[in-house]
Amino acid sequence: MNNKKNTVSRRNFISSSAALAIGTTLVGPNIFGRNRLLNSPVPNSKIKGVQIGVITYSFRSMPDQSAEATLQYVLDSGINAVELMGDPAETFAGKPESPVNWRTFYGLMGKKRNNELNPEEEKSFLEMQNTMDAYNKEVATWRSTVSMDKFKELRKMYNDAGVTIYAFKPNAFGKDNTDEEINYGFKAAKALGASHVTLEHPSDDEHTEKLGEMASKHGIYVAYHGHTQQTPTFWDTALEQSKYNALNLDLGHFVAAGNEAPLEIIKKKHNHIKSMHVKDRQTPEHGQSNVVWGEGDTPLIEALQLMRDKGYSFPATIELEYDIPEGSNAITEVKKCLAFAKNALES
Repeated sequence: MNNKKNTVSRRNFISSSAALAIGTTLVGPNIFGRNRLLNSPVPNSKIKGVQIGVITYSFRSMPDQSAEATLQYVLDSGINAVELMGDPAETFAGKPESPVNWRTFYGLMGKKRNNELNPEEEKSFLEMQNTMDAYNKEVATWRSTVSMDKFKELRKMYNDAGVTIYAFKPNAFGKDNTDEEINYGFKAAKALGASHVTLEHPSDDEHTEKLGEMASKHGIYVAYHGHTQQTPTFWDTALEQSKYNALNLDLGHFVAAGNEAPLEIIKKKHNHIKSMHVKDRQTPEHGQSNVVWGEGDTPLIEALQLMRDKGYSFPATIELEYDIPEGSNAITEVKKCLAFAKNALES
């Protein structure tokens, strides 16, 4: 997948992208409340017809995880469309406060997924999981009665700042969630202005059929995400079950899974893709690592140019997963990713 010509091309893109991002890349956000937001320039990350967005998970390392601070991170990154994680929106709407440190929990969850937990971390993860189980019951009760007014208010705040919300990812669509929570998730997504919700594929045909049926009643699509279990036929059963079942393709994970010809799945499934996560990962032969854009085996340039040339309308969602270099921060790195995409699309 990486011949000499492509390697040289990627090096050129890295240099050009760095040049585009230089100047403000090391400046963090200045959060001064609503007045700061109103004074922020309106971003535009739709480039040559391709909407470049970002999943707000990319800012998980930032100190303030409120909806207002998250919006500021998005604005400072130059992005005008997002896949919004559940926590900022639900906290804004009054969700009970979590007794668990989310950053720690997500970190352990990632290591658990990769079978990298040591015995002490495994014990901590299990303790957190037990605490989370009790907390989730409390949240389920809250979700069953909460008004949509605060979600509409959040949508207006984001829209007024120039940012649209195209996808919503609350932890409300799993097999352990109640039907009331699932319906809540669809209603909240609609209130936020999203066209679809995203979630990890449950690997359960009965559940994807149920979600597809429930989604049809709300007119909101369910876009299933995958990691290295993705294959070209990974979504086929769900797609056959309901027209409201769709893809949240992750191109980097798809490459890391060892799939050949990653551009082909975009071509074949583009009518079912509601949004696509973009990151650079290596093939299994090269270690599967998340790396700085342009240094891995994921054909990001070619994928973005394919979207441009074919007029595909789904967003390309920046997901920052490589290690943030010392002295940098998430905003800086997202800006670099955006500059890389801009370079690709304007070439």
